[in-house]
Amino acid sequence: MGVKTTVISQEQLEAQYAFCDKVENYWHQVGRTPKAYVETYGCQQNEADSQTLRGLLSQCGYDIIQEAEGADVVIMNTCAIREHAEQRVFGNLGALTHTKRRHPEQKIFLCGCMAGQTEVVERIRKSYPHVSGVFSTHHLWQFPEVLYRVLTEKKRQFFVQDEAGAIAEGLPMLRDNTLKSWVSIMYGCNNFCTYCIVPYVRGRERSRKPQDILEECKALIASGCKEITLLGQNVNSYGKDLDCGVDFADLLAQIASLDGDFLVRFMTSHPRDASTKLFDTMAQYPKIAKQLHLPFQSGSSRVLKAMNRHYGRETYLSKVEYAKKVMPDLVLTSDVIVGFPGETEEDFQETISLIRQVRYNALFTFIFSPRPGTPAAKMEDPTPASEKNRRFDELCALQNSISEELHRAYVGKVMRCLVDGQEDGNLLTARTEGGRLVRFSGDPALIGSYRNLEITGSTTWSLTGSLQEG
Repeated sequence: MGVKTTVISQEQLEAQYAFCDKVENYWHQVGRTPKAYVETYGCQQNEADSQTLRGLLSQCGYDIIQEAEGADVVIMNTCAIREHAEQRVFGNLGALTHTKRRHPEQKIFLCGCMAGQTEVVERIRKSYPHVSGVFSTHHLWQFPEVLYRVLTEKKRQFFVQDEAGAIAEGLPMLRDNTLKSWVSIMYGCNNFCTYCIVPYVRGRERSRKPQDILEECKALIASGCKEITLLGQNVNSYGKDLDCGVDFADLLAQIASLDGDFLVRFMTSHPRDASTKLFDTMAQYPKIAKQLHLPFQSGSSRVLKAMNRHYGRETYLSKVEYAKKVMPDLVLTSDVIVGFPGETEEDFQETISLIRQVRYNALFTFIFSPRPGTPAAKMEDPTPASEKNRRFDELCALQNSISEELHRAYVGKVMRCLVDGQEDGNLLTARTEGGRLVRFSGDPALIGSYRNLEITGSTTWSLTGSLQEG
């Protein structure tokens, strides 16, 4: 794989927009408006990519619908992080044979991280003949061309060349939510954690220019967006590939200095690159949410070394201690892997002790899933699945008790929350600055505004509140 970032020129983009026009004209000649469905698996970056795909489909003249049945185009935007996610995709791809049988002209595409794996592409070629096209994340910007070729050449298209990755600015986006928006600030990863497939399928780190990010944020704020989440596989390393003197903390400060009533969040942070400058910046600016997702993965320095995480237990704990010192109300979440190859009971208990010491508001917990092509997939793994499941249950029970206790401490407090939706039963939903879910009774007209809520109750997973007038 090369490491040089490809910046897509305006001329190249105009060529793709010309393909959009050709697709639209194709359907005009058919005499009807086509429909498209995009199904997304995995992380927020995939969700952001799906918004771009919907934007391109819309520019091609498609109406976006919410199911595969009746769609002229179905796109499955996939995740390769865990084996279970891949098996779901293959199962759902198989099920699409039924929709295609009822609608023979339906075109089915697979993209996302799975499309960056050679073995997946070959499996699609051989075993899924109803799939019309496959394109990797590096070729997302070329989707109009892929689509047009499928429609007119009547043969399958595979845009899966192994490349370092590209940055294409200005692609249309059809956002699911105008109140909350994701903004990708960089793509790819240079860390090569031994269990992770991301660097192999999304390429090396490449950062967008600060001015392009700022212009996108300004436009979102002007359109009424109240919450912007900055995305990257490792946002803390933003700017290292640019010669502009702006690092991630600087970018955060610039965004937080924009006019408007909004909050900015970000994910994901790698502990290796999380700096005191970042934490000080978060503490300094009121518009930066005091919420931090800082994956630790294991509490054992020995396991962390085997994971190639580039930090140890004590380094991680010292960073958390500093972050909490400068932001006493910080809401802290994390990722943890149970059952990494060679993890002993002693290693696992170090993870347990770290959780007890840090006291996270919430954890995203995973049992190790070997990914073909990664170093960890070849490591000796003598621990039986039953033992990994026991450890997983113990860890979850501990974290649930901590989450429940921390949520109880909210009761009686008045918190400024963004009202963001409505549930069945006429309850409204809102989020605290720290991202905690609050349910309360109120007028749906409140959706889209910041309101003060008194927290009246709590569970392990959420809070209840009452509206405070004035």
